[in-house]
Amino acid sequence: MPPEEMPLTDAQIRQLQPKEKPYKTFDGGGLYIEVFPDGAKRWRYKYRIGGKEKRLALGVYPEVGLKDARKRHADARARLSEGA
Repeated sequence: MPPEEMPLTDAQIRQLQPKEKPYKTFDGGGLYIEVFPDGAKRWRYKYRIGGKEKRLALGVYPEVGLKDARKRHADARARLSEGA
């Protein structure tokens, strides 16, 4: 598995520093954390429906930690697979 697809750890997330432009760090399965220039970190889930890429907001770090973000991601994936 390439390094950019290795699951994140909480320590890695805490060490993510803001840059001039927003950037993404992936956890796997479409789940990633987006780091903004103001230091905000937001969980997102990227998926496709009908060939179109969509994003779902899952919460703001640290209010939503890694474990909770993964649970929300799994729940969203399950709902999407059911066609909800």
